[in-house]
Amino acid sequence: MNPLNNFKIPAVIGLVCILAIAAVSCDVRTTRIGDIVNHPRDFNGKEVTISGEVTESFSMIFIKYFMVRDDSGEIAVVTQRTLPAKGEKIKVKGSVKEAFSIGSETALVLIEKPGIM
Repeated sequence: MNPLNNFKIPAVIGLVCILAIAAVSCDVRTTRIGDIVNHPRDFNGKEVTISGEVTESFSMIFIKYFMVRDDSGEIAVVTQRTLPAKGEKIKVKGSVKEAFSIGSETALVLIEKPGIM
């Protein structure tokens, strides 16, 4: 009898458990910006994670925001942190809010959660 056979089964089980914990703790799911923009009612008030490229950033007296674009659309992100640079690849977690609605046009923003990512 090979003594390594007794070691293989617990090692495999331990490895599977470590990989499962790592997969659950690393939330890599992101929402496509186009899905948010095209279906605002489905996302209004919900927390999402988006990723994309920063296309613009603005700092006004009372508000800081930047635009993020992925291959499906673009959305404004309101933040309290330092503004990212144009062209920076970024991942942002926050809540989708309706900024305003005029007729059939709705402007959505993502309010970034402070201290995340």
